[in-house]
Amino acid sequence: MRKLLKNSIVCHGIGVFGTLLLLHVVTGFRANLPITVINSFWLVSCAYVATSVTIPKITNYLLVDRKYYILPVLASIYAAAMAFILLFRVEYSREILIYAFSIHLFWMYFSAVYRKENAKLNLSAINNFDVDNLDSRHARIHLSLLREPLSMSEIKDGLVVDLHNKLTPEQEKFVADCSINNIPVFHSESIREMIEGKVKTSHLSENAIGSLVPNPVYHNVKRAWESALIILSFPITLPIMAITALLIKLENPGPAMFIQERVGQGGKTFRIYKFRSMTVKKAGAEDKFATEEQARVTKVGKFIRKVRIDELPQFFNVLKGEMSLIGPRPEQESFVKQFEKEIPFYGYRHMVKPGITGWAQTVQGYADDTDSTREKLAHDLYYIKHLSFWLDMNIVLKTIKTMMTGFGAK
Repeated sequence: MRKLLKNSIVCHGIGVFGTLLLLHVVTGFRANLPITVINSFWLVSCAYVATSVTIPKITNYLLVDRKYYILPVLASIYAAAMAFILLFRVEYSREILIYAFSIHLFWMYFSAVYRKENAKLNLSAINNFDVDNLDSRHARIHLSLLREPLSMSEIKDGLVVDLHNKLTPEQEKFVADCSINNIPVFHSESIREMIEGKVKTSHLSENAIGSLVPNPVYHNVKRAWESALIILSFPITLPIMAITALLIKLENPGPAMFIQERVGQGGKTFRIYKFRSMTVKKAGAEDKFATEEQARVTKVGKFIRKVRIDELPQFFNVLKGEMSLIGPRPEQESFVKQFEKEIPFYGYRHMVKPGITGWAQTVQGYADDTDSTREKLAHDLYYIKHLSFWLDMNIVLKTIKTMMTGFGAK
């Protein structure tokens, strides 16, 4: 049974069929179903299919446990279904949607555990790279060296090899034979990136710098969907911004807004908007990391930083085209000049628009010195290299978790 359920089509086919069968039981197997029930059947079927397609794409960038993404993705898709219902005035059954959501949630969690989607990926490696330097202790991967003579029968889930390093004629033929026989062949650096979620900046030339050029088509699509999402959120976010501005003014004298020059795409500077979370800075004071300014943080400021409300005014930076919702965080010009001298390839993070939230921010947290900024750059370049809608959605879900836990707040 487990082997049968490992086939995604079979597993999700059972999920859709089982959901519709149980909903028929709930409705009493009536011959003539009302239009509200029929519409709801179509909606929940589409929601299930959309969820089963979306989760693997969102979790494709790291060897993560997919079951942790089931609830947020399923809830988001059902929310989109409700928006569709309200927008087009579709007749529906609230009871059917509630039952279906519960059944979908149960089946997806059960199938994820039963199919052991959190089992390790068993990879075999050719000894032409430093295998010990690759963190094979990751919870989702097991890496073992192939012994001579090389045999395809020993390979389970794929072969790992440094495609940029020398191979013997026998090894070259073996790699080619694996490809011909549909055995996945992974470049060792790709596996390392997938495990760590970052690009190795010390050997950036090996990562094909051309791959860091963002897709121009998605760049325009990204601008469109981010702007639409911001505008649709205004009925909620604008009142929050108004209340926040009032609380800031009541607690501490000075402007509610904090405006500062930051470096954006192409190294061009722009004025970033934030809610002021500290006491007013003295004129002529030098730029410091936020960790060095904790004494100036106000009570309101501490709260709005933790839940990221202080970043909401940057929605207007996004609408102006200066920023994106998702991208590398913009840095002050003085720090950029410093890091460009100290960190190789630092300027490559300016190939895309800076973001309100980003991959580095949700994976690593806050950077407050040169070493942590070097690590942050590795995550930023990973984001640029793999920039896509699905990676952006992964970051959106991580950001929600970050807002709830306060991870990386300073």
